[in-house]
Amino acid sequence: MQRRTRVLNIVLLCTAATAFGQQAPERKGGGRGQAPQPAPLFFKELWKDSSGNVPMTQAFVTNPDLQLNLYGTGKEDFHVTNEGNVPHIWTGLCESSCALTLSNKDSFVDLTGKAKIRWYTKTSGFHEIRPVVKLADGTFLIGDHVDADTFDYHESEFYLSEVHWLKADIAKVQTKGNLLDKVDLSKVDAVGFADLTPGSGHGSGGYSDVGWIEVYGKPVKRDAPLSASASGAHTTP
Repeated sequence: MQRRTRVLNIVLLCTAATAFGQQAPERKGGGRGQAPQPAPLFFKELWKDSSGNVPMTQAFVTNPDLQLNLYGTGKEDFHVTNEGNVPHIWTGLCESSCALTLSNKDSFVDLTGKAKIRWYTKTSGFHEIRPVVKLADGTFLIGDHVDADTFDYHESEFYLSEVHWLKADIAKVQTKGNLLDKVDLSKVDAVGFADLTPGSGHGSGGYSDVGWIEVYGKPVKRDAPLSASASGAHTTP
């Protein structure tokens, strides 16, 4: 009797497991769930080669569709240089924390789903490079993802959906408040990076280098082309 009971229980368990395995998960409204598709390349910026270590301006942006935006307390915080045979942005002379963003003149960008950033970076000292976004409503956010590689340039990538964000006082390039529970990245005006540590000047004390940056996301058409006066940054032509 006990043997028959055990056999019956085994048969019932196998039947239930088979039935459960045949039930495909459904999304609301019907249909099977689908994984988000990889996002297309929205822009890539390499920076123009310079003749030395000079203040960063719009003239060194290679992509004609992009507008440069610089934030920080100094007038010449960011520099562009080709030291190490890699044209890159250098933060060694940032008087305080500083940030750089790029805006597409014709489109916002949707950074939801599998949207990501890839960049080629190097740091010195305890400096860290963090993502920055400006939403279409003018809100600035700084993320908790960091890249810091002092040995040499390092290529890395990350999904924006996995980043946690703090609001930023962009005039001071300082974070404020608590980590946000939910952020809508479906309409982003500008994308870039921040170094929240003041530079130590020339030498190896502390700075960040960004050799190139790629942003993957879906374009969202602007109602009107972006003008330089609308950026709110203290960049120079």
